[in-house]
Amino acid sequence: MTVHTTACPRNCYSTCAMRVTVEHGQVTAMDPHEGNPATSEGACLKGLSYLERVTSPERILHPMKRTAAGAFERVTWDEALDLIAQQLETARRQHGPRSVFYYSASGTKGLLNSCGLAFWRQFGGCTTTYGDLCWPAGLEATRLTFGDNRQSAPWDIAEARLIVMWGKNASETNLHQMRFVHQALDQGAVLVVIDPRRTPTSDRAHMLVQPRPGTDGALALGLAHLLIEAGHVDLPFIRDHVQGYEPFAKLVKSWTPVRTAKVCGVPEGQILELADLMGQVAPMSICAGFGMQRYTNGGQTMRAIQALLPLTGNLGKPGAGWIYANLATQIFGHLKDPLDFYPPEQPDGVVRVSVSTARLGVDMAAQQDPPLKVGWVERGNPATQNPDTPAVLAALRSLDFLVVVDERLTDTAREAHLILPSKSLFEQTDVIGAYWHAYLQIRQKVMEPPGEVRPETEVYRALGLRLGLTPDQLAECLPEPGDAGVEAWLEARLAPHGLNLEHLRQGPVLAPGAEEVAFADHRFTTPSGKVELLSDEAVARWGVDALPDYHPPVESQAAGGGKHPLHLLTPNTKNSIHSQFLPLQVIRQLMPGPTLEMGPEDAHARGLKDGERVRIFNDRGSLVMPLRISLGMRPGAVAAFNGFGAEDGGSVNLLSLGRETDLGHGAGFHDNLVEVERA
Repeated sequence: MTVHTTACPRNCYSTCAMRVTVEHGQVTAMDPHEGNPATSEGACLKGLSYLERVTSPERILHPMKRTAAGAFERVTWDEALDLIAQQLETARRQHGPRSVFYYSASGTKGLLNSCGLAFWRQFGGCTTTYGDLCWPAGLEATRLTFGDNRQSAPWDIAEARLIVMWGKNASETNLHQMRFVHQALDQGAVLVVIDPRRTPTSDRAHMLVQPRPGTDGALALGLAHLLIEAGHVDLPFIRDHVQGYEPFAKLVKSWTPVRTAKVCGVPEGQILELADLMGQVAPMSICAGFGMQRYTNGGQTMRAIQALLPLTGNLGKPGAGWIYANLATQIFGHLKDPLDFYPPEQPDGVVRVSVSTARLGVDMAAQQDPPLKVGWVERGNPATQNPDTPAVLAALRSLDFLVVVDERLTDTAREAHLILPSKSLFEQTDVIGAYWHAYLQIRQKVMEPPGEVRPETEVYRALGLRLGLTPDQLAECLPEPGDAGVEAWLEARLAPHGLNLEHLRQGPVLAPGAEEVAFADHRFTTPSGKVELLSDEAVARWGVDALPDYHPPVESQAAGGGKHPLHLLTPNTKNSIHSQFLPLQVIRQLMPGPTLEMGPEDAHARGLKDGERVRIFNDRGSLVMPLRISLGMRPGAVAAFNGFGAEDGGSVNLLSLGRETDLGHGAGFHDNLVEVERA
């Protein structure tokens, strides 16, 4: 029996440190690792379900080729790699290398992920995506306002006396954060939750504010109006550290409680009470969720919310500040600068960055000179998770040849001509960062891959040899073969930062430059060197208002619901990370399938009863699932968890449209109106 330090590499706030026990070549236990104080309570249910996930009978263990009848048959690695090489050579010869489309998502994190695009550069180029489904509008809003995506250490929120969970259900999506929130509450702090749904996060809240979806920016402007009118602003901080206060104050003058209440669908009394709390209770932390910035007005919404912190002087102090994304561990690549990570142009003459992740299906179909002919998908399931599922499926099916690398038969893998099995977190060493805490961690290889599973780096090497890449070319994009080669590659990237794998094997390590309290130095790397409520760069780069004014989402009740009057929310569930864990039996026992959550008022108006099957539809598509009537859902909104796919009746993205957010090239798929009727 051996015990190893490792960490969960999923795209999740916590990135939990763990100790795993291995007996006879199999992981038999997963325990907390005290070396990361942010996650010292241990892995959640999803993390613990790795014990099933790694050995699941549904796991793909061999290359699989689709037959003429649409089934999949096992083939050897030589057959698979020869076929891929043949298809790539044909596409490159007839149409050029940029007829190859490379799609990589965030299904697992790690430094080795960079090898994929590096390989395609050596191939001669490819076409790939820009933007992101997750968080870019909020990243860019934060950069425009504060200069950097910095936040205080996770435990600093325990020092807050007012905590505003704005559009974030931390109890289910960032559950380790709630330990520190509860510490604050036990010390007398006030918790406010702002969410159209009542969630477990609001169970201990002093106030639950339920705005109309997509109107959070208007609520923030209304609160700013009241703070300024009441004199609850920190004028010395504003004088020294804020640009644009006077024009911002003029902007919010028209956002009276009456107007704000009408736009947001929130009682005037609640708005007044919340403004009073923000003006008189300090320090205040505002913790914003990712879902709120997935509207077409999401970036300006985030800027408007952020403005409440400098207005009240709640920056650079213990227990005060903006909690959204901590990029302290992103020291190895471009993610520290969102503008480098989301370029809508070609960064060089080799890789064409021209497909918007938000408009994936439409943009793939529109590509010409050359058109896309061969596709490669890894670490993602776009057929389920990207907006406008019908367009995504049509684009994937139009390819001459599609390769999908995955652990199981996802909706995207079912569209492939060839499926390659991917490794699990236990089967290759890597180094991972985080975006809630500042710890760098090792993800150690603790067992050999089952069946014929090969790490992606070895797949690329074998493919590169077939494509005629030289040893020098392979050395530029991939580690040398075997475990020793991987570790040497990782060591070379850690060394410039004064780190090595042995440090990480002993436990998580704080990234260089990690800070307990963000912006304590009052250094803001904006053009003015101050917090920018007025941003000329926002105008020049994105064509939005210099001030974070409110405009309704393109598709919203404010813009006119018509025959589709209900706003569909598609939040994450605590039982999965998008589509990754839902097929596991341990998860299915708790969540057998999708449901639609609706308030009693809307259900009664449609003659619908709890438990009956309903049809959710708009002009783009429809879904059928059981109805769950919830007293916690605001009128005019319904909710269905994302992540379910074809085997459960279809993805929620059958109903969404591919739109970009106003900032950052994010996905505005929460602009989504529907109607519901009995199935």
